[in-house]
Amino acid sequence: MELYYVISIVDRDRGDDMIKLCDELKLTLILRNLAFGTATSEHLAIYDLDETEKTIVTTVASAGRAKQLIRAAKRKLYIDIPGNGIIVSVPIKSVDGLSTLKVISDGQDNFGGKPDMEFEHELIVVILNEGYSDAVMAAARSAGATGGTVFHAKGTGKQQSAHFHGVSLADEKDMIYILAAKGIKNAIMSAVNHECGTGTKAGAISFSLPVSDVAGIRTFDEEQ
Repeated sequence: MELYYVISIVDRDRGDDMIKLCDELKLTLILRNLAFGTATSEHLAIYDLDETEKTIVTTVASAGRAKQLIRAAKRKLYIDIPGNGIIVSVPIKSVDGLSTLKVISDGQDNFGGKPDMEFEHELIVVILNEGYSDAVMAAARSAGATGGTVFHAKGTGKQQSAHFHGVSLADEKDMIYILAAKGIKNAIMSAVNHECGTGTKAGAISFSLPVSDVAGIRTFDEEQ
């Protein structure tokens, strides 16, 4: 079955609306995280936006339901208009057994094979020590990133492995999502590693995920 991890980033007051869209499609695994945007004051001024708190809504959807969710977000939340949010779908390669598949895909269309791995954008995930998100975003912007979304996390590393190559695994953490065009992804990750990597106080590590479908980055695409 073709499955996708769908990540929506919207203003805090639109989080319930996005969850309602997921409910209407009978998606069973829906998670919410509180976050905030990192757009520069220059971008906020250009697009006449205010810096706002964000909500990240994540869910697992079949290929058909993922496309329906993106269409619904465009139609009802105008998410394809700059400033109203971003929604991306990341292909899921595998799950841990039929019982898990049943839980996360209950009631969804059960067809399709492997997800399409041809993509033009990637989602960069950065995990860093709490309080250094500005430094990480400054490094990312120097390589072409236009913004990101920050949310808080807590490491759960065991005491004996709490430090790995100088990175504390059990401290308070921040996470940053940065959506980037495939062509500049490597440059952004390299800049973050050079300026804020494991040998610095930020202790940032990053990886990227392929994005099969995306909405809400029309202006971003025009800038690239």
